[in-house]
Amino acid sequence: MLLLLVSLAIAGDPMLTLTSPAFDHQAAIPAKYTCQGQDVAPELKIAGIPPGTRSLALVVDDPDAPDPAAPKTVWVHWVAYNLPPSLTVIPEGGALPEGAKSGLNDWKRTGYGGPCPPIGRHRYFHKLYALDVVLPDLGTPTKAALLEALEGHVLATAELMGTYQKK
Repeated sequence: MLLLLVSLAIAGDPMLTLTSPAFDHQAAIPAKYTCQGQDVAPELKIAGIPPGTRSLALVVDDPDAPDPAAPKTVWVHWVAYNLPPSLTVIPEGGALPEGAKSGLNDWKRTGYGGPCPPIGRHRYFHKLYALDVVLPDLGTPTKAALLEALEGHVLATAELMGTYQKK
């Protein structure tokens, strides 16, 4: 798989990437973006959109809930879809461009809800999906409903993982 990705990158084909100036992949998420800070979404940068992409979807979740030593659930922090393929930045605060839709997080609200782990250091996965369709209006879908809707339409994925532990 790695050889294939390297070959595609060398051949000039874009590789979908998701990064943040707020934190590096597998590094600590600053408190500003958590329940102990301003609880605002970090800026996310998108690059390498593959040809044929008609929309993007984003899911942020924590597979370590409630305790990384004994996880019982995946806690969903953010669900968004129908982001335009021209999008290169989701600004700090998480404002979505016109036409993009928000889904329901596990606090039963739309938009971003930052890390707020009850115990231990948790991992937070920011997953970006490049899709070959613009999804129909799903209302305010849960992560499960969004993943079901995008099944069979994913051209590429990218992942950014950060960690957080309350002080």
